[in-house]
Amino acid sequence: MSDRLAVLPQYLIPKQAITMLAGKLASAQAGGLTTSVIRWFVGRYGVNMAEAANPDIASYASFNDFFTRPLKAGARPLADADFLCPVDGAISQFGRIDRDRIFQAKGHDYSTHTLVGGDRDLAIQFQDGEFATLYLSPRDYHRIHMPCDGRLTRMIYVPGALFSVNPTTARGVPGLFARNERVVCVFENDEIGPFVLVLVGATIVGSMATVWQGQINPPRPGKIREWDYAPGQVTLKKGDEMGRFLLGSTVVMLFPKRRLAFKPDWAPARPIRMGEAMGSRAV
Repeated sequence: MSDRLAVLPQYLIPKQAITMLAGKLASAQAGGLTTSVIRWFVGRYGVNMAEAANPDIASYASFNDFFTRPLKAGARPLADADFLCPVDGAISQFGRIDRDRIFQAKGHDYSTHTLVGGDRDLAIQFQDGEFATLYLSPRDYHRIHMPCDGRLTRMIYVPGALFSVNPTTARGVPGLFARNERVVCVFENDEIGPFVLVLVGATIVGSMATVWQGQINPPRPGKIREWDYAPGQVTLKKGDEMGRFLLGSTVVMLFPKRRLAFKPDWAPARPIRMGEAMGSRAV
């Protein structure tokens, strides 16, 4: 079956209604039923509870509490590198931005301008820069960390569709990551200048949250929302937590031209762990 045919049902199903329902169910505190669902999920996806700060499945009041669980101290040591991998998951794609075009999959690309919500002044700062698209599967640790030091300058909520973001959908839906609902976080670093982390929503991703703002969605107002931050208001160090997904999704990172050189062993579909070396400053 072709990828385009495989994703056809996603155009037809009521994705937002399903996502809203999933969000309500995931936040419900249903006692033994919640514990049974979590136990099934752990078995179905092979979640490693031994590395969780709290490995006791029965102690989680809701599925969301379990899904955003912290890890025990030392579970993700930080590499001695200029840039760290911000999440657990797998590399979807990475590399050079071709003028303003980001490679998604064979036959598909999309623009930085669309990805960041239509702000051309922001997008042009990443012309011919570097990008990385990282996919978080259901089994993964779902907190997002900083790849390098950063001072938050802006946050942009961009409404959009709620297609799945799994590899099949990335191959079958044109412009997927610039079509889905997303939260664009813009940072400034003393040595590399601006960089962006985009948290991309998906079907049944009930919400996205940041450490400085809390839950961003819902509500889903259907229009772009923006927040500006004063210098020094939100400053995060390399490896610090910056946000989290309630159910799996994708992070897209943008860096300016000649700032980042990815590690030679990076390749699409390669598994990654938060805290491992992602790259070094380009020379």
